[in-house]
Amino acid sequence: MTGKSVKAVLLDQATIEKRIAELGCQISSDYRNEELLLICVLKGAVVFLSDLMRNLKISAGIDFMAVSSYGASTSSSGVVKILKDLDCSIENKHCLIVEDIIDTGLTLKYLREILLSRQPASLKVVALLDKPERRKTDIQPDYRGFSIPDEFVVGYGLDFNEQYRCLREICVLGD
Repeated sequence: MTGKSVKAVLLDQATIEKRIAELGCQISSDYRNEELLLICVLKGAVVFLSDLMRNLKISAGIDFMAVSSYGASTSSSGVVKILKDLDCSIENKHCLIVEDIIDTGLTLKYLREILLSRQPASLKVVALLDKPERRKTDIQPDYRGFSIPDEFVVGYGLDFNEQYRCLREICVLGD
């Protein structure tokens, strides 16, 4: 194990499920006349993507990107690496980046710049979690699940050193 433990539950399963259902309705309404491509940022957003897709009332394609800026640390290094790129072209497609958490915003800013250079019809962001007080860039999600305090969180797909992803709640990690 990692030597760290869960300190507290920040968001319980029912609260998360309710908010994702609301996001699904809002996104479905906003894209009701468009073909949508969901771009999941691996690995942390995969659980969010799965639940969000099941709450959409529209058809949507999916693709995946893997980027890293944390490694085995609890704070972002600020250096972003693409570990897996998209399999399909996004040119002239309406794209929605599905992100687990926006912290400093540096990773998302980098990812948006790369994707915008590929000329999508539109590019928006849905983030399950947002830590606005940690932001180092002016990027904001178009759709936000929850604003959370400056705590390192795990669960619901989010990890520390590949641990805790399977928790059904979002929890604050302790020492």
